[in-house]
Amino acid sequence: MIFCERRDDSGPGRRDVGLLLLRLAAGGVLMAHGTQKLFGWFGGHGIEGTGQFMETVGYSPGKASATAAGLAETGGGALLALGLATPAAGAAAAGAMAGAAAVHTPNGFFAQEGGYEYAATLGLTAAGLAITGAGRLSLDHALGHVLDRSWMLPAAFGVTAAATALVIGARTKRLRKAKEGEQQALFED
Repeated sequence: MIFCERRDDSGPGRRDVGLLLLRLAAGGVLMAHGTQKLFGWFGGHGIEGTGQFMETVGYSPGKASATAAGLAETGGGALLALGLATPAAGAAAAGAMAGAAAVHTPNGFFAQEGGYEYAATLGLTAAGLAITGAGRLSLDHALGHVLDRSWMLPAAFGVTAAATALVIGARTKRLRKAKEGEQQALFED
């Protein structure tokens, strides 16, 4: 029975079912957010609208930033849901969520105040799945883990961390430069 914990390697157990549920939930949410950015689905604004928004929050060029975020969310989410190339999928999704969290950090933690809670939860879930692996109910397992080798995890996170640091760093620099040009009030009313 699939829901029994197994002590041998004969087949899927509770852990595998739990990983499948986590992958489907996180992957589905990430795909929905990504398709909002890429195609305007589910009430999204597509590349144009999302690109304009990205510019206002310091990610420039906006259309390229919207495309990168949309692809990381849609592609990373789809691959997580399928349990395919799990290290790369989880790392890509976590990187996209780090970029989103950077936008929301000034608003504090909780989502109801516009904080980074939601982005952090999705990002950490994606990272956790990348580290844990997709389990036996996955395409990675069915394909003999050809896209989930032990060296792929540090490589995926290393590349993603470097790219994310560059993108967020450039955004921070742009925002600081824009703020330097603003005139501060000399007297309060």
